[in-house]
Amino acid sequence: MSQRRARVWAGVDAGKGHHWVTVVDETGAPVWSEKVNNDESAILTALGEILDLADEVRWAVDISGTSSALLLGLLGAHGQQAVYVPGRTVNRMSGAYRGEGKTDARDAYVIAETARHRRDLAVIDVPAQLAADLALLTAHRSDLMADRVRMINRLRDVLTGVFPALERAFDYSARKGPLVLLTGYQTPSAIRRRGRARLTSWLANRGVRSSDAVAATALEAAQAQQAALPGEDVAAQIVADLAAQILALEDRLKRIDKQISDVFHSHPQAEIIESMPGMGPILGAELVVAAGDLSAYADAGHLASAAGLVPVPRDSGRRTGNLHRPKLYSRRLRRVFYMSAQASIIREGPNRDFYLKKRGEGCKHVQAVIALARRRASVLWALLRDNRVFTSAPPVAQAA
Repeated sequence: MSQRRARVWAGVDAGKGHHWVTVVDETGAPVWSEKVNNDESAILTALGEILDLADEVRWAVDISGTSSALLLGLLGAHGQQAVYVPGRTVNRMSGAYRGEGKTDARDAYVIAETARHRRDLAVIDVPAQLAADLALLTAHRSDLMADRVRMINRLRDVLTGVFPALERAFDYSARKGPLVLLTGYQTPSAIRRRGRARLTSWLANRGVRSSDAVAATALEAAQAQQAALPGEDVAAQIVADLAAQILALEDRLKRIDKQISDVFHSHPQAEIIESMPGMGPILGAELVVAAGDLSAYADAGHLASAAGLVPVPRDSGRRTGNLHRPKLYSRRLRRVFYMSAQASIIREGPNRDFYLKKRGEGCKHVQAVIALARRRASVLWALLRDNRVFTSAPPVAQAA
């Protein structure tokens, strides 16, 4: 029977179908290395064998997404925590070890060794049910939004080839009316034959707002092009099909937005998060997913640092005061603070005042928004700490 050790490090090279797990001892020597299928029984068997090796096992994983969800969930159920070792870090650390070949076993070994040597790796929090639901919903919404952008670009490209005047006439990403129009009429001759009055009636019957204005714009574009181009009939069918798909996709986005909103509003601090100007339920959900347990941040600086909003020095020789964005931060969390800050400056209030102040100090737009995002991170952390909603006026100090 092998001797039980005080502490070991388990590195996991995660994958969809299987993981490779390598365990090293305090000297860096491998003591266990096997392929583990990504199913519950296989993971539990490996977990039991690894836990028997030492009094303490420190886990490290290179993927914290869906591929490792089952593994992380089972680790959490058995009181085990894992740290996250980014793929870029694994690649850099690989150069410190002999050999140039790349295998799952070698990557798992490097991950374990990285965790053994470093103490600054972020702990992966296994999400609670609400956070897990929001993570799935927001990821699905991002995929749908990407599909929408792709289809609109394709529609505009096809329409430009046969009816460029109509393609220029509308913003198809912002209004429903032009898309409804394209489901029925895609060529200059078809729009001219219909005429303004009947086209207006056709659009109004399908719930298009300002149907007369849409019909007038379409007819003006049709009058500007009398020529029928080659491939017009086939292009018209493709445009009609794409327009119908985009409209259906927008209905799906509305349903998922409502679902995200409903789940987000079940969060105990949803009202506080949403009280911040520019922070609606969608960005609020993104915040919960990206930040994890909001009570885990010791102070506002830690929250801002996690979002990459606190510059770090990169001095060299006589060059001092050289500040740059950190390399290790959550890009998703940074996006939440940046987008909400940008939305908050549209309306009058302290956020817009702070932005204009920064612009007056010589900051460019992006710099001013990032400065505002940093300030908002501190404000949000204080609101969550005090369990109170945002107000434009500063809180009144209570008498002792």
